[in-house]
Amino acid sequence: MLKEIERTLLGKRESDLTSSEKRVLARARERRVVSTDASQEFQADATTGQRLADSIARIGGSWAFIIGFFLFLTGWTVTNTVLLASNALDPYPFIFLNLILSMLAAIQAPIIMMSQNRQAERDRFMAAKDYEINLKAEIEVLALHHKIDEQVLTELREARRELAELHQVIGALSNRTTNTPQS
Repeated sequence: MLKEIERTLLGKRESDLTSSEKRVLARARERRVVSTDASQEFQADATTGQRLADSIARIGGSWAFIIGFFLFLTGWTVTNTVLLASNALDPYPFIFLNLILSMLAAIQAPIIMMSQNRQAERDRFMAAKDYEINLKAEIEVLALHHKIDEQVLTELREARRELAELHQVIGALSNRTTNTPQS
C-alpha cells in the first residue's frame, strides 16, 4: 500500500526520493512518529563556539545589556568629568572610552553575524523538520483514504452481490407467479 502511496503522493520512483522522504516513508511503514524536539536536536550538534556565539548574541541583544551598558557609559562620563575633573583617567573627549567601544564593536559584530548565520541554519533545519512532519501527515491521510476506499469498495461489492441475489429471488418469484395457472 505504501508503494502505491509513494507513487501517488510523491510522484517519484523510490530511487528518486530524497533521504528525508525515504526516512519519512520508512517511519510510516514502521508506524513510528517523525516529530521530535527539533530545537533540542539542532542544539545537540552545536559546537562550543556556536553555543558561545548564541549566548553572547542573546545577552548583547537584551534590554538588560542595553540598560547596563548605558549605566556604564553614564558612570564613565560622570566619573571622568565631575568626580575626577582635575586628575581624570580619561578626560573629555574620552579617547580611551572610544578605543574600548571600538574594540567591543570589532569583536561583537562578527559574533552577532555568526549567531545570525546559525539562526538561518536553525530556520532551514526547522523547515526541513516541518516538511518531514507534513509529508508524514499526508502519507497517513492518504493511507487512511486508501483503507476507507478499500472498505467502501468491499461493502459496495457485497451490496451488489446481495442485490444480484435479490434480483434472482425476485425473478424466480416473478416466474413462479407468471407460470402458475390462475383460477
